[in-house]
Amino acid sequence: MHKAAQSELRLARRMARLGTETAFEVLMKAKALEAQGRDIVHLEIGEPDFDTPRNIIDAGVDALHKGFTHYGPSAGLMELREVIAQHVSETRRVNVMPAEVVVVPGGKPIIFFSILALVEEGDEVIYPNPGFPIYESMINYVGAKAVPIRLREELDFRLDVDELEGLINDRTKLIILNSPQNPTGGVLEKRDIEGIARSIGDRNIMVLSDEIYSRLIFEGEHHSIMSIDGMKERTILLDGFSKTYAMTGWRMGYGVMRADLATHIARLMTNSNSCTASFTQIVGIEALRGPQKSVEEMRAEFERRRDVMVAGLNKIKGFSCRLPHGAFYVFPNITKTGWPSKKLADALLDDAGVAALSGTAFGDFGEGYLRFSVANSIENIEKALDRVGSWAKRNL
Repeated sequence: MHKAAQSELRLARRMARLGTETAFEVLMKAKALEAQGRDIVHLEIGEPDFDTPRNIIDAGVDALHKGFTHYGPSAGLMELREVIAQHVSETRRVNVMPAEVVVVPGGKPIIFFSILALVEEGDEVIYPNPGFPIYESMINYVGAKAVPIRLREELDFRLDVDELEGLINDRTKLIILNSPQNPTGGVLEKRDIEGIARSIGDRNIMVLSDEIYSRLIFEGEHHSIMSIDGMKERTILLDGFSKTYAMTGWRMGYGVMRADLATHIARLMTNSNSCTASFTQIVGIEALRGPQKSVEEMRAEFERRRDVMVAGLNKIKGFSCRLPHGAFYVFPNITKTGWPSKKLADALLDDAGVAALSGTAFGDFGEGYLRFSVANSIENIEKALDRVGSWAKRNL
């Protein structure tokens, strides 16, 4: 018997257009170095280093014992959708009904489903750059044209509204916003949001507003384009539990959108995940309705870490760093080092034992920057700063 030759894997062409998230690749490389005995400071992954609050864990255990282990509706359990609708109504000052809420396993499915449901081949989607890489990945995947709007350091990594207006045309189907922003920590101001709404005018353009870091703001306050008169029906709000309540592994997010679109997003859930895990949804009710002290404590700790990180980076030769106003990242400018971003990130990991991400992991306009997560202890942040400083003295 001759052994059959392995058949060629013939992937669909669209798979060549699908990107990835570099943070997980760098994490794997860092873990491999640790397995060799190296001491690595992890500043690459976008995940709170805090444990899920005890009251939320207890609610999850209780839900399991009470039998919330079965299928639920694709759009989410009604009791959670009611609580989310009330929460969004209060925080965004709009009237939201449960029929406008879809609960999904994490935040990414709202990005994935919204673009699948709305965007045709040849359409244009405007997205922030540097920005969360899944935006550009999904735009390319569906065969649309990804149109970057540059987030500018001189504007504290906010977008230029006039520049945005110049990018909007008859082919624009969707505009993606993210505030507070990954990777820069930039926060859109009220005047920015109002200017974006004016730029859209009465055109039939939807906005995907990624507000997953909305509770992690250090200066100012959060502003949602959903709150602007006339924009609620054209806004898909993305929010969730992972960042605010240190629940990344629980996998739960949600989208808020007009009810007729919510029906189609729920249908995509039916065709992919069936539903979000029922016991985690019960946990979501406790997260939103229970004590919020842990949220403020985590926010305050991230602010302290941010201050230490930025002050330290600004003392290192070749680095300059603005103070981010939200999220838990810093995004230093490293152009004066003379090193390309990817090469420098690799060198810091290999030579200094500090895991960071190249700015180019977040788009072409990220060249000249690195992203450090401050989701680590001040002790480890100070260790990382010492290592980066020593590396700079040796190599710059």
